[in-house]
Amino acid sequence: MSIRVLVVDDQPLIRAGLVALFRAADGLEVAGEAVDGEQAVALAAETRPDVVLMDIRMPGLDGLAATRRILASAVTPLPKVIVLTTFDLDEYVYTALSDGASGFLLKDTPPQRIITAVRTIVDGDVLLAPRITHRLVETYGQRSFDTSRLAGLTARETEVLRLVGNGLSNAQIAGRLVLSEATVKTHVKRTMGKLGLSSRAQAVVAAYESGLVVPGTPPVR
Repeated sequence: MSIRVLVVDDQPLIRAGLVALFRAADGLEVAGEAVDGEQAVALAAETRPDVVLMDIRMPGLDGLAATRRILASAVTPLPKVIVLTTFDLDEYVYTALSDGASGFLLKDTPPQRIITAVRTIVDGDVLLAPRITHRLVETYGQRSFDTSRLAGLTARETEVLRLVGNGLSNAQIAGRLVLSEATVKTHVKRTMGKLGLSSRAQAVVAAYESGLVVPGTPPVR
């Protein structure tokens, strides 16, 4: 079954390049292309893509507001939103991740890595390098997460959240905790449900803002 991608970018050349890339890739198809946030919201509701590749800085309704509206109005399963940005340290990126985007890519990312990123997101893993996450949280994190919400987690769920925050995939967490990958997926899903999180990226941000993962300390290996 093909992964359906909605491409959103106000720059015709970039948008056309991404559309051509996805149309040529095995297992991917283009659900639509939008030139701004308003059109993105409308097309997301109409086409129900698996992934939205979302430019942030656009005239009119920007990608940040469009992401919030898409995730707020979408029916289950929610689309995965990947933020496209020119800079790897951007307040808008941090806000988008906090609002439910699943990860971000720089616009100069090589084509094959973009394809891999889309597949990674659909498989349920997060698209955030730990070093970039550290920088984003150190620069923009406001510790707005209510740590009392962690009280509802089991010890195992808390540990899984910490490892997710450190950028480990489900397979890596399974190996570290000596669990099956299916069991880890269940723990991640329950943890996100208890905390009211809609994306794995939100779980990463929550792990940092709650203090489970501390910026400036070496990530878990």
